[in-house]
Amino acid sequence: MTLFTTTTYPVNSIIDDIDLGTIGLPELQRPFVWPNVNVRNLFDSLYRGYPAGFLLFWKVGAGAGLRGIGTKNEKSVPELAIVDGQQRLTSLYAVMKGVEVLRANFKKERIRIAFNPLLEKFDVADAAVIKDKNYIPDITELWKPETKLISFAREFIKTISQAREITETEIERIEEAISKLHNLPQQYQFVALTLSPMVTAETIAEVFVRINGEGKKLNQADFIMTLMSVFWDEGRAELEKFAQDATRPTDGQASPFNHFIKPAPDQLLRATVGLGLKRARLENVYSVLRGRDAVTGEDNPEKRDEQFTLLKAAQQRALNLASWHHFLSALTLAGYRGEKMISSQTAVIYSYVLYLIGTCDYGIDKGTMRQAIAEFFFMAALTGRYSTSPETRFESDLVQLRGLQGKDAYLAKLQEISATVLTSDYWTITLPAALATSAARSPSLFAYHAALIKLDARALYSPVKITSLIDPAVNGTKAAFEQHHLFPKGYLTKLGIEDTRTVNQIANFAMVEWPENIKIGAKAPADYVPPLDAALAAQEREQQYFWHALPPLWWQMDYEAFLVERRNRMAKVIRSAWEALISGGLPHEPAKPPTVAALLASGETDAVEYKSTLRTNLHTKQADEKMHLAALKTIAGFLNAKGGTLLIGVADDGEILGLEADDFPNEDKMGLHLVNLIRDRIGDVFLPYVHPHFDGETGKRVLIVRCETGPKAAFVKDSAQQRFFVRGGNATAELTGGSIVDYVKQRFG
Repeated sequence: MTLFTTTTYPVNSIIDDIDLGTIGLPELQRPFVWPNVNVRNLFDSLYRGYPAGFLLFWKVGAGAGLRGIGTKNEKSVPELAIVDGQQRLTSLYAVMKGVEVLRANFKKERIRIAFNPLLEKFDVADAAVIKDKNYIPDITELWKPETKLISFAREFIKTISQAREITETEIERIEEAISKLHNLPQQYQFVALTLSPMVTAETIAEVFVRINGEGKKLNQADFIMTLMSVFWDEGRAELEKFAQDATRPTDGQASPFNHFIKPAPDQLLRATVGLGLKRARLENVYSVLRGRDAVTGEDNPEKRDEQFTLLKAAQQRALNLASWHHFLSALTLAGYRGEKMISSQTAVIYSYVLYLIGTCDYGIDKGTMRQAIAEFFFMAALTGRYSTSPETRFESDLVQLRGLQGKDAYLAKLQEISATVLTSDYWTITLPAALATSAARSPSLFAYHAALIKLDARALYSPVKITSLIDPAVNGTKAAFEQHHLFPKGYLTKLGIEDTRTVNQIANFAMVEWPENIKIGAKAPADYVPPLDAALAAQEREQQYFWHALPPLWWQMDYEAFLVERRNRMAKVIRSAWEALISGGLPHEPAKPPTVAALLASGETDAVEYKSTLRTNLHTKQADEKMHLAALKTIAGFLNAKGGTLLIGVADDGEILGLEADDFPNEDKMGLHLVNLIRDRIGDVFLPYVHPHFDGETGKRVLIVRCETGPKAAFVKDSAQQRFFVRGGNATAELTGGSIVDYVKQRFG
């Protein structure tokens, strides 16, 4: 059987056939036109006679379920379907006929392309181009039935001559260019391949996938949409309608509209596939839906029908408005308030899948499921769980959740996934490091905002609650709240700090009401903060400092030290919100820092080391500088590596000796002694990265010194020299000479 025939079509013939309804658009590809710049490039190619690709039609006859091109086309059922070339033909038809098209956001738009006859140049008709008298602002005018070419050209030339003197040569060039453009529909011919009506619908889908797959024009979701169009066209239409309805509010009518996400059809498809087929990788779903045998490679219609039956049932549940909106209320429960706080729409969709599996497959009541998903989404959004390789990550999550027996096991597994991620080290080390960014759409920043809402916090130095300032339904000329630079740009510039990434660190921003932001301006913190601080009552000051992660007398701090300290405090705020969230669900054990017993149980490792004393030599019973150096080199080694914990008051074999041998008057004096040692021998800049505290075990006290990864290379001052230590295995080693340079370059860039 001959699969196709070849024909040449002048542009005007194609436009006429579309107008007459002979050519129509099948549901075989994304129904939205190119950006306007692509349309401009298309007309430029046609004008210059360049190849613009071939068209692929399918001769299907009546009853094929096609639609016309444009938004008002109500022609008869077409005989030819556009399998490939829809973007080009829709663009040509829209411009030449002046009809509206639908954009990806489901909004209607008229495409206007301008033309400069003197330069023979096409442009998108923006405000600047329209004002330029050298342009025909909308080439659609050339092809209107009432347009008379000679009169049109004369009027255009007259308009230009009123602005400047125009030569005879220019007049000739203008007339020739306008005439050439006007005759383009008759002159330019497309090559069209027309597939035989004997070709099956499934083969048409396969041809489409192969043609577009090579050029990566479509993704795996589009391929599945293609199959749906062939075997379950109403299913695809439901996805598109749900997506379209979600973009606009209604007058009291039930709809999927919300302030968190305007889901695309392919995102809704992921929810359906996740629930019905328990899969995340769409590349595997296409073969499954075709019913393809993994061994023979042959398509089995019975298997295909079985998979589509599962898909249909899942889609009905996924597009249920009650389930959709109840799920979205879980995001509100987690502290999130709108689309501007969502850094990953994928996290929303995958969380919806987990919600649906819980309510539909395990029969978990919606209230319990909402609580569980609020927790899971908070974790996923905070950590950017689905920001990279999302399909692989979610496929792994689905594997963990597969085959669980009963609702309790399902809920427990969701909690376990979160607990595995949100460890003590995450809160104290990983999260503060993640907050060291200036990215405006950072997941950790949005989580901090959600935490403030969850904790019912007020704006900085304001009685107004943040939750009342963040209303996604209100769109004024200026936001009710703003992110204010605590150390203003102008002030930092005076200090010589101008790097944007440093100035715009997340830790330098706080939520304020915008009138207050205007008042603060570029004042130094020491100028604008004390009066605001003095106006607070003691209890109110304590709350404000906690919510907004501010150290005492923060306006007097060195800027870099302030950023480090505030990141640590912001992490604590987020952790508090997390603990407040999980306390509303099933019982959880809040994560705690490792105990002395736990640190002793693991023995000395690359992240744990013991020292018997801080300053006393146990043999001589006297203060010994070697003891100081031993502790300092361990701390520096941790700072120069991946961080770690030093236990002072513990022998090498793990026996707890206590702190008596160091003979300090009290623990505060000992802690201050250590801080002074670090300040004098390693440097002030490292103090925010070292966290000492005291703990007890078997009646004896131990000084625990937890070290983060340092911000730069840490050297220990020893007499007149600077020494460099690193952590290797369960020992601290000293590097010298070129080894230091190589290590620092690799470790700190």
